[in-house]
Amino acid sequence: MSIATKDIRNVVFLGHSGSGKTTFIETMLFESGIIPRRGSVEAHNTISDFTDLERERENTIYNHLMHAKWHNNKINIIDTPGFDDFIGEVVSSLKVSDTALILLNAASGVEVGTEIVWEYVQNYQTPALFVINQMDHPKADYDTTLEQAKNRFGNKVIPIQYPYNSGEKFNSIIDVLRMTMYVFPENGGKPEKMPIPTSELEKANALHNALVEAAAENEEGLMEKYFDKGNLDEEELAKGLTIALAHQQIYPVFCASGLKDMGSGRIMGFIDDIAPSPADRPAKKLENDAELKCDASDKTTIFIYKTLSEPQVGMVSYFKVLSGELNAGDELVNADNGEIERLTQIFVTEGKQRTAVEKLVAGDLGATVRLKFGHSNNTLNAKGVDRKIRKMQFPDSRIRKAVSTANLADMEKMIKALHQIQEEDLTLKVEQSAELKQTIIQGQGQLHLDLIKHRIENENNIEMLFEEPKVPYRETITKAAKAEYRHKKQSGGSGQFGEVHITIEPYFDDMPEPQGVNIRNKEIEELPWGGKFAFYWCIVGGAIDNRYATAIKKGIMHEMTEGPLTGSNCQNIRVCIYDGKMHAVDSNDISFQLAASHAFRMAFNEAKPQLLEPYYHLEVLCEDNHTGDVMGDLQTRRAIIQGMDTDGHYQKIIAEVPLAELKDYGSSLRSLTQGKAKFKLEFSNYQLVPPHIQENLVISNASLSEV
Repeated sequence: MSIATKDIRNVVFLGHSGSGKTTFIETMLFESGIIPRRGSVEAHNTISDFTDLERERENTIYNHLMHAKWHNNKINIIDTPGFDDFIGEVVSSLKVSDTALILLNAASGVEVGTEIVWEYVQNYQTPALFVINQMDHPKADYDTTLEQAKNRFGNKVIPIQYPYNSGEKFNSIIDVLRMTMYVFPENGGKPEKMPIPTSELEKANALHNALVEAAAENEEGLMEKYFDKGNLDEEELAKGLTIALAHQQIYPVFCASGLKDMGSGRIMGFIDDIAPSPADRPAKKLENDAELKCDASDKTTIFIYKTLSEPQVGMVSYFKVLSGELNAGDELVNADNGEIERLTQIFVTEGKQRTAVEKLVAGDLGATVRLKFGHSNNTLNAKGVDRKIRKMQFPDSRIRKAVSTANLADMEKMIKALHQIQEEDLTLKVEQSAELKQTIIQGQGQLHLDLIKHRIENENNIEMLFEEPKVPYRETITKAAKAEYRHKKQSGGSGQFGEVHITIEPYFDDMPEPQGVNIRNKEIEELPWGGKFAFYWCIVGGAIDNRYATAIKKGIMHEMTEGPLTGSNCQNIRVCIYDGKMHAVDSNDISFQLAASHAFRMAFNEAKPQLLEPYYHLEVLCEDNHTGDVMGDLQTRRAIIQGMDTDGHYQKIIAEVPLAELKDYGSSLRSLTQGKAKFKLEFSNYQLVPPHIQENLVISNASLSEV
């Protein structure tokens, strides 16, 4: 029987790698009776991490959907990776979740991975609660972790629980919402409710009162009752907390040990009682700025947030029913491509295990298989419905690699495999660069690309190679120059003849028109690779027919796509064709193309050519004790430091850095800061290459050309 929208809770688990998300979820599934016994990450038998790659690495790589039943509610659970290399899995999970459960490692405190995902929690305005996990760790420190959470996420972080004891003897939790102490048996499970020890009452009462005040602040009627009575009863308190959590006015904090099965049941109870259902969340924004409320009585709309390829199955599509009801066999129209999809079967999932169901209602999460035209980020509607949900936005890439295969015959197979993975992973970008003559892939980090390489090699039996991408330099000139070239060829019958006289000079907007020539026509173009090209036709007296102007321009453009210095694209150049000669019989387009090409090259080499290199705007966030190391590293990379600022508890270093010097920057930064830093890159501009570097690049290019 289908469950009602109001009884659904969609919860995404977030946290730094090692915070215990997968283990905690395993405990929740066990406590709710979904599984008969708990698996473990080390035994490679958890419900969540079911792919071969995840079990081999003992880390979550993909997001995985499961569910638990608690009282009358269905709690959909999405496990996510902790490494920021897989941030796309977090983004897609938050898109369809209504509550975020953020795990903190009691021994490590608030780690950088948690802070990265917090930004996305804020962007999606997702209600959130914290669980300080691994309270059984010998170095567990609840107070320090809580203090860090308050410092980094604000005073809305309010404890609901704290440990009576911690470390290896951890077995008791004081709950200041219910003013009860839970004491767990040695092997975990259902706790015994005990009175709060007298020694803890003062602390517990103070925390309880803070909680009551936070709950009352969000509803005028509750605040009046609080002033009148000095307290709120359990029902009133639950009402206030529900409102406060839904509006991100509080971020409750719990404590637990997922490994020892201590505390998960209470947290599921809180989710059941207090966390918002899909119907309680704000309406989804459509691309036309309209809104869609989660309503089971409306027409059907679903959103595909994830696709994953499984052996022997093909593509599995994970979706959220945003409105209406979805029945097995329904035909929906893809709003992104107009194609009709028949969802022959729909499933609820427990990791890899899928169970067919007849119906899913608005707010629920499910899966289907073998859609022909459905992709991640697509909206599917009932016929006659015109809705398109705003697409997920993913962070810019932070690493680039050129890829090839050891055996050239495998190149096509590799590219096909990359595009298949790109279908699943929207943070992966694949580009066939005509300019660099390389296949370039871009991702979130070295680990991200390494695992893509591992997957392609193992699934396709090919050897994939990483190389550093070539730098897309640009060539230009710094002074004016003239040249003339005659192309003449006679080989029996009609020959080839064309002579072109040109002037070239640096081009910039609003520059004066050339003097001493008769301008008959001019074209100023925005070049596909950036910069501009100005082509002036200044021929008088019929020295060259106008019909050859296109061929001459084509010859120059050919040279500009492979500049004389390093074979890079040229930009910001003005060319004037002011004289030349033609032959009544032997002149033709190819003759003038070749003459213009040679003349341009000769003039370019005389015009004090200059190489330009791409610079990127870099922002690094790191802790204060790492700023010296980060700054020192940037200086070795020819960075132009533009300033420093503060961002929360971080120091923000702002710099412009040449792309050529950013090789393996993510790995270097991680090493310098023990993983406690983050950065973002954005293309800025092109700047002059220093003379000694330009000289080396030109010599290197000449050597390659000879080979």
